Amino acid sequence: MKRLYRSLTDRKLAGICGGLGEYLDVDPTVVRLAAVIICFATGFIPLVVAYIVAWFIVPEGSLPQVK
Repeated sequence: MKRLYRSLTDRKLAGICGGLGEYLDVDPTVVRLAAVIICFATGFIPLVVAYIVAWFIVPEGSLPQVK
């Protein structure tokens, strides 16, 4: 079972979009662009509040192990 984690390697602010990109197996840039489009479509405040809530709820992932 896949779990959602905040990305430690592909983060710009908190790693939420990077973690969603890893979870959905898509490029995190696409997730960031979708977030910006949703932000302008629904208003600024709802997405910012959702991002901040996710920042506190979604745990940080671990760094990939180097072999």
